[in-house]
Amino acid sequence: MKTLCWILLGSLFITGCATSSITTRKQERLGSYVALNSEQKIAVDLGQIKVGMTPDAVYIAWGNPSQILQGESSQGSTVTWIYTGTYFEEYRYWTVPNYYGRGRYYSAPHMVCDYQSRSYVRAEVKFEGGIVKEWRSLPQPGY
Repeated sequence: MKTLCWILLGSLFITGCATSSITTRKQERLGSYVALNSEQKIAVDLGQIKVGMTPDAVYIAWGNPSQILQGESSQGSTVTWIYTGTYFEEYRYWTVPNYYGRGRYYSAPHMVCDYQSRSYVRAEVKFEGGIVKEWRSLPQPGY
């Protein structure tokens, strides 16, 4: 059992975390990265995108989108990539717990704070003709 734990720990160390990074995405799509002009390479390396980039360049800079939407404009068909984020929203409520002490039960209302995980649209990237025509980032709710 101890040996199995060491093997699993070693394999986790060697493979690293399963999260994607700019470096790993550059390796995945090296041909596309090499084809970028110098301004676009700098932007991608900084995790930024620019109008005129290809979907591969956006993927390298930002990773996989949460959703891909198909659409149409007066210019033709469009593709919109949606990136989502997560934040914690506080909510409060009253509770009346029972306490036992000195041989008697007591109860007193008090407020409790808890947090719920919420998703929101963090950014949108719109492609027309296979290149970025526009993009926007959106603020996290509550800020």
